[in-house]
Formats: sequence, structure tokens, C-alpha cells
Amino acid sequence: MAKDPYKYFRPEARALVDKFAKGVLELEKDGASTAAVQRLLRVAHTLKGAAHVVKQAEIAKRAHAIEDALSPFRDTTQSIAREQIDAILEHLDGISSQLVTLTPAEAAPESAQARSEPQDDPRTVRADIAETDAVLEGVAEVHALLNGLRGATQGMEQSRHLAELLHAQLAPLAAAGNSRQPGGANRRLPIVEELCRKFGGIERSLTSIIDQMDRELRQLRETAERLRLVAVGSLFVALERTTRDTARALGKRVVFEGKGGDIRLDSHVVETLQSALIQIVRNAVAHGIELEGERTAAGKPAVGRVCVHASRRGPRIVLECRDNGRGVDLEAVRQVALQRGLLERTAKELDAQGLVRMLLSGGISTSKTVTDVSGRGIGLDVVREAVERLGGDVVVRTGRGVGTTIELVIPPSLASMDVLLIETEEADGAVSTTSVPLDAVRSTVRVAAGEISHGSPGAAIVYERKAIPFMPLATALGGARWSAARHWTVIVVAGAEGTAAIGVDRMRGTARIVTRPLPGGLVASPIVVGASLDADGNPQLVLDPDGLVAAAQRGDPVRLDPTPPGLPVLVVDDSMTTRMLEQSILESAGYEVDVAVSAEEALEILRHKRYALILVDVEMPGMDGFTFIERIRADPALRDLPAILVTSRSSPEDCQRGLDVGANGHIVKSEFDQSELLALIGPLMR
Repeated sequence: MAKDPYKYFRPEARALVDKFAKGVLELEKDGASTAAVQRLLRVAHTLKGAAHVVKQAEIAKRAHAIEDALSPFRDTTQSIAREQIDAILEHLDGISSQLVTLTPAEAAPESAQARSEPQDDPRTVRADIAETDAVLEGVAEVHALLNGLRGATQGMEQSRHLAELLHAQLAPLAAAGNSRQPGGANRRLPIVEELCRKFGGIERSLTSIIDQMDRELRQLRETAERLRLVAVGSLFVALERTTRDTARALGKRVVFEGKGGDIRLDSHVVETLQSALIQIVRNAVAHGIELEGERTAAGKPAVGRVCVHASRRGPRIVLECRDNGRGVDLEAVRQVALQRGLLERTAKELDAQGLVRMLLSGGISTSKTVTDVSGRGIGLDVVREAVERLGGDVVVRTGRGVGTTIELVIPPSLASMDVLLIETEEADGAVSTTSVPLDAVRSTVRVAAGEISHGSPGAAIVYERKAIPFMPLATALGGARWSAARHWTVIVVAGAEGTAAIGVDRMRGTARIVTRPLPGGLVASPIVVGASLDADGNPQLVLDPDGLVAAAQRGDPVRLDPTPPGLPVLVVDDSMTTRMLEQSILESAGYEVDVAVSAEEALEILRHKRYALILVDVEMPGMDGFTFIERIRADPALRDLPAILVTSRSSPEDCQRGLDVGANGHIVKSEFDQSELLALIGPLMR
């Protein structure tokens, strides 16, 4: 079946006709008012523009006739005669009848079979925002319950482990012929073996089910979020069509360019912005772009250009429409305002910004004639009203002979974006995850302590042969003190006022998230732009690149911690991978680190140098870690030296043996966690 060319126009036009009919009947009942007439003119103007986009000349003609009927009453409270109301309603009925005839059959179906099939009236259905939010909240709650169930699998794993320990104790007894005793080990052993199998089977089944439920919930959540969001790029086709059709009608050559179309916003925001952007583009072509001969004489390219660019600016979304035309003739605006009595003679020296604000209020047009695309002074009024409904603002910048830029600045709402996920360790050892918009990240680099310079107003590093300000993210978020001696993973962030280097503890990769504005009344750091929800429904902060750059530029010279204790750490492990990993983590935290490949080498090193702490493997060629700790505990000069076992052995017996020989801690390699290691060694280094 052929694609329906009126899929979006039909429901929009029906809504506009219903809104208009209601407004006209209220005019007849309550009498005319300037504000009511202007609202109806804006509705008619929007309907006319939408009809032009889909090539419905009859509907556009009727909407134009309605504008003709209402325009004389825009600036007066004179009553509208009943005959005029009847004529307007007749036009509305004609438009409604025309909408009924708009079916996919008009789009030349691909086959005779398609022509013979009955055509349902397709409608665009938008998900209710409150109901979608309820679904998302429900998914988050179920995910939280699922995490609780995941904790139960850990208890199952521990039970299986205990059963295996019991089996290990009974097996030697059964092999020794303990079967002669009633209820002996060989009789209990099959029961224990079955218990081990049962625990293992339940654990595997439960883990598999939980993992599958987790995947399904994540997918459900992503789908629910997509229901709320629409890509800004979905508007570009209509805007390009508007540019083309308006240019052809006026004998001009204009090209359209759309940027930032992958930004996704709440569906109601996109729908509200559509009429405003169509009007801005139409105005740019009709009023801004010159005829080809005029452009050539002015030294400009013969073909004009209109560009709509969607971007983020701090917590707000900005849709910028820019043309390279003649710019707004502000003097002509002044003269029209004076002629219409909208500007007092004593205020004729009103500045450019004042004239632009007047232009946005509506009722002013510098066009010499009234046409389908210009001449009524309604267009920018449509734009202002649409943006004000969203709580936003309109900014206009214009230059004579250069062109005009109109920015629609929209306050925070749901939006989708690609981000870099980063982790930061807090003062209490907890790890928090935040994110930075990926399009603001210029690079990631590793910076040694000696590459950071300190001065006024703060720290700096050299990036691409230029000094840029440096600040750890933890300091920017909460003013945490930081070590001057540690190495850093740095993300280079670009903002409106420059570039800065932000020190982070770890990067977790990229992701596409849905950001939400912070709850009203919540006081947050100026570098926070909003929040997203992780897979478990927990909020995670989304950071503002402009705020990060501003914080780094202000600097914080008084927040440096003294260098960590001067005594170094000794890492003892025969695995090069493990040695390098532990060394990297400790050096990043500001500690000096030496390494040894065996316990024997470590004992030799200890005879010549003092250390604050030792990390030692258990299983090494020659002397193992247990014996090594026993040796240093027997040495009066080393007996108080803290030592932590880092090993792949995790059985209760191994943990107990470590305590028996005097180890100060036990870290399992398979469960290795950087924050856990640093939290464990911190108190021991003091």
C-alpha cells in the first residue's frame, strides 16, 4: 500500500479546525476582542502554512479567506456581523469536508489490489506522558525488586559452597571405610552430593532467569522512553519542503540545511515547535533572502541559504534558524509601528532590541503587499506564542545585509543524548557515576602529577601546545581536596567559554541516555544540567560542559592535599600483569610504588629500604605469601609493617590462614575492585 502523505497533516488540521470553530463561536457569543481575534488569526495562519506543505491549495485558500475576514477586526473591538461569522464557519466546513477526502488512495497505490482494499483513516497516536512515566516508574520498581532477588542468588551460592565443604570433609571418611558405623560418612555422602547438585542447579536456573528478566526490563524501559521522545530531525523534511515551496512561489533560489537532528525531545515539545519553525523558515525566505539579481549585485552567492541547527546550551535546548539574507529592516519596522499607532512619536528613537521585541509582538509587517506567505504581521507572533507555551524565549539577532538569526531557547525537558560515563570516588570511598555530553568531549589523556602546574587561580595542563585549566571532577562537584602527587585520567571538555581538563577516576564508556530536569526547588551544583536513571532506576547526574569549564577557569588553589605519606608501597607478585595493575592504581592515588617478582627478592629489598605497606601474592615460585608474612612478623624490624594478601585463593581456610600468619587484609583477584583496594590501604598508610 502506498505511503500516506497526509499522515501528520490530517490530525493536525482537524485539531486546528476544532480549535478555530470553538473560538469563532465564542466570538459570536461574547463579542469581539483584540486578543481573541489575534489568536484566531494565528490558528488560521498555521493551518494555511501546513496546507501549503502538503500541497492542499483548496484548504490553504480557505484559510487565507478566513484571514481576510478577520484581519479588519485585529486592532478593534468592533463586533463581527453574524453574516461574517457564517462565512467563516462555512469555510471551516469546507476545510473539514476536504480533510475527509484526504486518504492514502490519493497517493497512487502500487497495485489494483491496493486500490480495491478499504482505506482506514490512519491516525497518529502519541503516548500519554503521565502514563508513560507511570510505566517507567513501574519498571524501575521491578528492577529494584530484581536486584533484591539477585542478592538471594548470592545466598544460594554460599549455601552451595557450604555443601561442597561438607562433601570435602565426608569424602575422606567414606573412603576410609566408615560405612560399618550406622549413619556413617559413606551413607551421608550421597545425600550431600545430591544437595550440592540441587544447589548448583537452582543457582544456575535462578541466575539465568534473573539475567533474562534484566534484559527484558532494560528493553522495556528503552521502548517506553522512545515513546516519549521524537528526533528533531523529523521536522527537517517539512522545513525543507516549506523552504522550497516558498522560494518557488516568490521566484527565489534557496537551499535548506538541517543540523543536530539526532537530538530527541518530548513529543509534545517537537509538535509545539513545528509550527513555529515552519513560520520562521517561511519568513526567512519571504522577507530575508533576496532575489537572485539583488544577491549577485551585493556580491553574495546567487542561491540563498536557510539553516536550522538544534543544539544544547547548558540545561537548555536551542533551535537556531539562520539565513544569509538582507536582515530585518528595522527602520521600516519603526515607520510601520508609527503609522499603526503602536509606537509613540516621543519614543521614535527606540533601539534595535526594542524594535525586535515589538516585531515579536505581532501586527507589524514590512511587506508592501498581502500574499499567501507574507503581509499580515502574524508570523513572529505565532513563533513567540509557541515558545512561551513551552516556557522558553525567543532571541533575534539581525545585521543589515548579513542576515537574521532567530533562536528558540527551550527550558529543560526530557531529551536523549550520547554521553561519556565517568566514575568519581567520594571522600567516604563511595563511587558515583556521572556523565558528560559526548559532543563536548574533545579528548581523553593520561596526565602524570609532574605535568600539572599550580598557580593562580588554579591548576593547568598543556593540551595541544596551550595551557588549559585543570580541576578534578570531585573538587568541581563538592570541593573535595585533592592530592598534588597523583596521576590522573583527564577528559578535555569544550564549553561556550573555552576548554578545560577535568580529572576523573575512571571512564566506563559511552551510552545513550534520557536526561530529565531536576525536581523543582532542588538546589544543585551549577555544573549539573539534569539527571538520568540507570538500569536500576537510580538517578545519575548529567554534567554541563559550560559549567565544568567555568569551574576549572575559576580555579581552586587552596584545595590541595599534602602529598601522601612519603614511605612507598612494595608490590610483590610474580605476574607482570598484576604488578602493573596494582602499581598503576596506587600511583594514580599519589603513592610511590616499588615492585618485586618474588618473596625472596622482596626480603632483600626490605633490608635496604623502608616501606609503608606491602601487597603480596600467595602463590609464587619459591616462598609463598603466607611464609613471607610469617618471616617479616618474626623480624623485629619488620613485624609492624602492614601486609595485605592479593590472591586468587578465596576459600575460608585460606582466609583463616592469612589471619593466622598476621596479614592485615585479604583481597581476592577474581573480585578485585580498585575502590576496595584504596579504601583498605588508606587507614594502614597513616
